[in-house]
Amino acid sequence: MRDAHRWLRRLTVLGTGLLLLLLGTAVPASAHAALRGTDPADGTVLKSAPRRVTLTFTESVGLLTDSFRVYDPENHRLRTGEADHAPGRSDTARVPLPARLATGTYTVTWRVVSADSHPVSGALTFSVGERTAAPAAPLPDRAENRATTGLYDIARYLAYLSVALLLGTAAFTAYCRPPGRARLRRPALAAWGVLLVSTAALFLLRAPYEEGTSPTGAFALSSLTRTATTRPGELLLARLTLLLLAAACVPVLRRGAWRRVPRRALLAAAAVFSVALSLTWAAAEHASAGPQVPVAIASTALHLLAMAAWLGGLAALLLTLRRDPAAEPAPAGTPEPVARTVTRFSRLAFASVTVLAVTGVYQSWRGLGSLQALTGTTYGHVLLAKLAAVALLLAAASRSRRWTARLMSPSPAARPARVPEPATGPPLPPGPRPAPGPDTPPAPAPHRLRRTVLAELATGVVVLVLTTLLTSTLPGRAAAEAARSDAAPAGIPAASVTTIPFDVGTAGGHGKVQITLDPGRVGTNSVQAVVYGPDGGLASVPELRLTMTLAAQRVGPLDARVTDRGGYWAADSFALPMPGTWTMRVTVRVSDVDQVTVSRTVRVVR
Repeated sequence: MRDAHRWLRRLTVLGTGLLLLLLGTAVPASAHAALRGTDPADGTVLKSAPRRVTLTFTESVGLLTDSFRVYDPENHRLRTGEADHAPGRSDTARVPLPARLATGTYTVTWRVVSADSHPVSGALTFSVGERTAAPAAPLPDRAENRATTGLYDIARYLAYLSVALLLGTAAFTAYCRPPGRARLRRPALAAWGVLLVSTAALFLLRAPYEEGTSPTGAFALSSLTRTATTRPGELLLARLTLLLLAAACVPVLRRGAWRRVPRRALLAAAAVFSVALSLTWAAAEHASAGPQVPVAIASTALHLLAMAAWLGGLAALLLTLRRDPAAEPAPAGTPEPVARTVTRFSRLAFASVTVLAVTGVYQSWRGLGSLQALTGTTYGHVLLAKLAAVALLLAAASRSRRWTARLMSPSPAARPARVPEPATGPPLPPGPRPAPGPDTPPAPAPHRLRRTVLAELATGVVVLVLTTLLTSTLPGRAAAEAARSDAAPAGIPAASVTTIPFDVGTAGGHGKVQITLDPGRVGTNSVQAVVYGPDGGLASVPELRLTMTLAAQRVGPLDARVTDRGGYWAADSFALPMPGTWTMRVTVRVSDVDQVTVSRTVRVVR
């Protein structure tokens, strides 16, 4: 039996390590600040150069030293002004552009840090005067560095697991008062060490994680200085300070000084330490952004503390149950010491589950925003997986409570035998207990309780990992808001871009025409038509004609009267009188005798 438990423990540790490695090297999860709108809008063709590029997000964002990069039509990086926030708008970032921009297509890449400490990046394009084909040279990749993100995520998972074990073991020791408390000192110290190392790793990797660079720059003095001045860095430093203060108090307590301190004062100090430690998580993640921030931070801190008391207490209980309860002597008619400990933990676990349920419902409502987000977003899918794991956890906990009740109600075979005493003289020496009869119910088996607690703990680790993964996923509320912004950009009408391939049937007589109607709505529009040859490059044609017809209303054909502007064809003013599905016909002549007419339908709105 001991060999079986030893191998089971080893498999549990190995499985947890493999799960952390898998999650740490997985594809990076979505960040939490979604792009709400841009000015200029992505893909817009402008008549004059803009003075700045402005991005608006669903929550406040922090800027890096290199948040914006702007590239000209030849993919050469431009010198821009210093990026900043719009006045009074922490959710709006902007960067000034040079005074004079040449004609062509410009690319803007950006990378910012959302309020809940996760970086987000992307790119957009805009054109001045006309669109031009992008050069073959690729732009620098500003996405996450896989090595840095993997190491950072593994450190986050280890930090969550170790804080659960540290605080849970402390709560279990203080409230449940298990026999042989010295056995729990080693896992508590190990959890403290892992938490200290993982927190230090998070602080070192913070700057490369935000900037999407290699982990080799983690020890750069400039990176460390910048991290120390950001809110996530300050919270990590506060966590390190709390852990070091706790370590400084341990030698004092070992020398017996704690005996002169009232027990209530010690418990109050431990409670303050636990709450302060939990706030270093709550103030850095989802709760720090969105609606009802103070309530959300308090709810997240309570959720973390309840989780630690339950899951960390389960680990401590499992270590306590390694000793057979029957080996602990107890006075006749009283429950065994381990049984009393299990009963106290049962009460602690019930209170923790109640807090987890209340705070979990609130956080789910705050993160989802609507029931549709439960099945329509990644956040909802991860939340459903967590709920399924919690259901399994509660089932295992229910079984553990049944075995706890049996331990507290010993069978007749476990009760001391009554020995008749003589009327006078000293009592007779106790004799052996009578053997249980055929009708005597079996005594409770402690090893079965150990099995259910181990199953409960293993499921709890899965719940904890899913919880950590949930903090790295775009909340459903923000996803829905970003989707609404994409459907209706903030007051900036999107241009209608249509690409039509053509082929006149001769060698080299094929390509495509890209037509832009700006804004693509009822009223006056500007028209730009760019012809691309067989090699994908810009092509010059001797004639191009464009007409629009609305057959349902018997309107047209309306001639756009585009003219050659030296490399592209355009019309500054073309009126579309009514909405509907128009037929766009383009006639392309590639030589004196070769031409072709192609068509596409285009939706025009008010």
